[in-house]
Amino acid sequence: MNPKKFLRSAAVVFAAAASLTMTIPGNAYAIDHVECRGGENYLKIWSHSGGRESVDCYANRGRTGFGGWWVDKISTGNNDLIYYDANGDSVRINRWTEISFPNRPPKVDSIEIL
Repeated sequence: MNPKKFLRSAAVVFAAAASLTMTIPGNAYAIDHVECRGGENYLKIWSHSGGRESVDCYANRGRTGFGGWWVDKISTGNNDLIYYDANGDSVRINRWTEISFPNRPPKVDSIEIL
């Protein structure tokens, strides 16, 4: 191989690798909305809004919007959780915790698995 071509190719590969390193964060995590299945230790949230009810499960570290739904019950499974409510408060709930809000459910704007 021609030495000039080799150096040019090496420079292109190096530049591509450097640009990927700068654009991909080191701790990239993405919370996932997953199918609720028995026997799994997912974060599970029972909620309601506008006459509708929902049961949602989440896995993996990260933060996602929750749309201002009223939360009736949370089971954290093997996840540490912070929920951010409409009042601007953040509340941490440790893993292996189940909590119900029968009288005053929080209105949650987003959730974060730690």
